[in-house]
Amino acid sequence: MINALGLLKERRFLPLFVTQFLGAFNDNLFKTAMVLFATYQVFNDPAVESNFNALATGLSLIPFFLLSALSGQLADSYDKARIIRLVKLAEIFIMMFGASGLLIAKHGHTTPGVIMMLASVLMLGVHSTFFGPIKYAILPQHLEDDQVLGGTGLVEAGTYLSILLGTVIAGWISVEAAAGLVIAVACLGLLAGRQVPPAPRMGPMLDINWNPFTASWHLIRQTMHIRRLFLAICAISFFWTIGAVLIVVFPPLAKNVLTADERVASLMIAIFSIGVAIGSVIINSMLKSEISAKYSPASVIGMAVCVVAFSIEARFWIPAESGALYGIWDFVSHPQSLIVLGTLMAIAITGGMFVVPLYAFLTTTVTKDQTARTVAANNVVNAGAMTVGAIAVIAITAMGVGPADMLLLVAAMCLVAAWIAQALHRACD
Repeated sequence: MINALGLLKERRFLPLFVTQFLGAFNDNLFKTAMVLFATYQVFNDPAVESNFNALATGLSLIPFFLLSALSGQLADSYDKARIIRLVKLAEIFIMMFGASGLLIAKHGHTTPGVIMMLASVLMLGVHSTFFGPIKYAILPQHLEDDQVLGGTGLVEAGTYLSILLGTVIAGWISVEAAAGLVIAVACLGLLAGRQVPPAPRMGPMLDINWNPFTASWHLIRQTMHIRRLFLAICAISFFWTIGAVLIVVFPPLAKNVLTADERVASLMIAIFSIGVAIGSVIINSMLKSEISAKYSPASVIGMAVCVVAFSIEARFWIPAESGALYGIWDFVSHPQSLIVLGTLMAIAITGGMFVVPLYAFLTTTVTKDQTARTVAANNVVNAGAMTVGAIAVIAITAMGVGPADMLLLVAAMCLVAAWIAQALHRACD
């Protein structure tokens, strides 16, 4: 991993890293600001808050499900650097629209503001759908074979550190400041994207299928018959389904179970981001550039144990006085806070250790002219699985199940992910 850090000095990697960092930061800053604003200032009902978060999550995933096949075909057919520049230009206009929605809702026009914010989440999903395959597929094209795992780890670690910054800042600044910041960062992202070196197609020009349904079906069918890819994609999909449930559960859990304000909710998501980044670094160090799933089963089992512990800790949490919410300093000084935050960190570290090697499988199993489509196939399956997770949260919440009980569902899903990762390890290592 120390050797991989040297890539940050090179133009073949640094502009891509910065572009991805700024994009993830901006995406998370906007979404976190929107969710916290809706949870703490717009709605006042735990079920409605969970349903809003689940709806936002579902909307962000629809483009991945419908357009990932197209994005993969385009990335394998045209210069990836050129596509990056077009995507980052679109981000500026998306953020201008989303920022307007935040300001409109803040000044009392709740319904149109919320509609504009949710529409922006959908458009950001389209933005991420077209950028997602490129950020992984371009690595084998610009890096040496023994640098791909380290580069993937740096991208993952940088992504979660950017999520950390976006989450923390969203919890501490005003809605007006967030609206201005997302536009400024989108402009910086375009400048960084223009510095990415050319990455022309590696194979023949594809006959692009513009039908999202048949394209997705053919893409998955052409990819999933490879057992190594099938198992890796299934394991990653379970991981991101777990992530989708946690994303939906965290803000209502912070507000209604831990009785904490939006800054504490922001802190919880930030700690989760730090943990995944740490896990990314740890697993790269343990594997020493070897692409292997040998540590993934134990990592996700450890994650399940920590999730159960977190659920138990939430049940025994001493809430604030009736009607009050803990501020950031009151929460940190709470006698139970250190163990709660420590357990949350452990969940994230084990999660990062689980998922990073699986992404390396995707980009090294196939030839370089197929990597974007392989990542796109993964995105289609991931989006479908995460959408199911978000819908499940809505259905289970309607049955009266609270956030603490929802965590037990997450722990059960971790065990399924461990079983799939073990099958991948046996088949490929």
